[in-house]
Amino acid sequence: MAVVTMPKLGLTMNEGTVSEWRKKVGDPVEKGEILLIVATDKLTFEVEAGESGILSEIIVKQGESAVVSAPLARIGDGEDLAPESGAKPDSHAVEKDSDQHGLPEAASSAGRKRVAVIGGGPGGYVAAIRAAQLGAEVTLIEKNALGGVCLNVGCIPTKVLLHTAEAYTLAKEGAVIGLKAENVSVDWDELMARKRAVVDTLVAGVGTLMNSNGITVVSGTASFISPVELSVALNEGGTTTVRADSVIISTGSEPVVPPIPGFELEGVMTSTEALSLEKIPESVVLVGGGVIGMEFASLFSSFGVKVTVVEMLPGILPMLDGEIVGILRGVLERKGVVFHTSSKVTGVEKKGTGFSVSVETPRGAMMLEAEKVLVSVGRKPVTNGVGLEKIGLAMERSRIKTDKKMETSVKGVYAVGDCTSPIMLAHVASREGEVAAENIMGHKTEMDYKTVPNAVYTAPEIASVGFTEKEAAEKGFRVKIGRFPFMANGKSLIMNDTDGLVKYVVDEKYDEILGVHIIGPRATDLIVEGALALRLEATVDELVTTVHAHPTVGEALLEGALAVRGQSISMPKKA
Repeated sequence: MAVVTMPKLGLTMNEGTVSEWRKKVGDPVEKGEILLIVATDKLTFEVEAGESGILSEIIVKQGESAVVSAPLARIGDGEDLAPESGAKPDSHAVEKDSDQHGLPEAASSAGRKRVAVIGGGPGGYVAAIRAAQLGAEVTLIEKNALGGVCLNVGCIPTKVLLHTAEAYTLAKEGAVIGLKAENVSVDWDELMARKRAVVDTLVAGVGTLMNSNGITVVSGTASFISPVELSVALNEGGTTTVRADSVIISTGSEPVVPPIPGFELEGVMTSTEALSLEKIPESVVLVGGGVIGMEFASLFSSFGVKVTVVEMLPGILPMLDGEIVGILRGVLERKGVVFHTSSKVTGVEKKGTGFSVSVETPRGAMMLEAEKVLVSVGRKPVTNGVGLEKIGLAMERSRIKTDKKMETSVKGVYAVGDCTSPIMLAHVASREGEVAAENIMGHKTEMDYKTVPNAVYTAPEIASVGFTEKEAAEKGFRVKIGRFPFMANGKSLIMNDTDGLVKYVVDEKYDEILGVHIIGPRATDLIVEGALALRLEATVDELVTTVHAHPTVGEALLEGALAVRGQSISMPKKA
């Protein structure tokens, strides 16, 4: 006889509530299978069976509460069923297995659900894999290379270049750490070759994942005939029809190019062309101060390029915490980057081997000259050419409208990623893909955007999750702030990378962490701790009582949390 007890889910938890029983008395139970959902005022948790058997008795019913360690249920051999449970379970009952996400597998192959996925980017290929894991027969249709924008002309190739820029800077400044490197230079041709090699390796890896999960990949362009039928114009010629019980649309996005005179000229680039330059330019005007623009500003300036940024808004990276953005701007200005905010480009003309860019600024009109112009003002959903009008799909401006289950207005048709999401990030698309696949396969899963982290791969890196200080105040929270500079972190000093800080935004009333904002070394890796803290609705106490390894840059997260209380160990006490 095994007893299922109320788990202790946090340092301050005293009791919990049974929000849902996944099994009833008499049901067979496998070790590791989810029995019930426990809720506290801060989080929900899936309680698994500690051993296999028959659920003999439910002691705490749904909606009732119990203290930590109190018995909730008993698992036996079936001979000890509680009286209210009735007869023994049917010996012919079929038990569902669990997959690694704790969700039951779909029906046997005889009744496999057919799922078609349009687009093989981070949303599409992840959705395809998840559906296949749950037992679906999956067909993925991709007109270009697997991996989508992110893998081929976005996240991955950009980070290859940025990594080399980081290494180049380290080599140039190596004397500080006892490294003598003379005549350091960038071999652009070799860098482009490495970029292609990394991309090719990862694209091949996605192909391997498709094969290993039994997913059929069709190379072509898909268009709806009906909600359950797709016509595919094959890349090799001809057409074919794909029929499915459910369809997931993951058609991605493309760069926005405003209708400004001269933007159509050859040599005026979007991020796609900027990743395949034949050589490093001498100078560049970046139109747009968002994430893409700032990453390229950081990249080019690290290679000694004269960079000028033109941004219509009063500041760069408007979605991020102002204090964090101010630090980045200062670092980039030290590297020679010039900013013109509250300004707009009115035209571009060819001039010699470069360009002349007309700009309206608060101080009047001015002319900028540069070898290259990079337009990075954002991206827009790709929804044309898919035949959405044939099935009457509801749109929300240029995006496909979906609910929290990622289902569109047409039953059985789902959309994920940049074609629907207000947050155009690869990791968001992947999670949306999982949510769509799980709902198609009969599970109740909703997309939660609360804990989505942002990552900006500048030097220094920026990462954030949750409310900024300004947003929290606008939401009505009384907040307290904790800051810890990387210059006081031992590992950062060792790395000679001390620009930046960790900043916490905390609810004054409940001590709950509302936002984590980082600028500094390895910020994009560190933010996962912040995302988990928000996911678990963690308090400052729960963070500061978690032991952090030494010496690591991660200790800055601990010190930042301590700073909320004015108790930072590694900062001098304020007078």
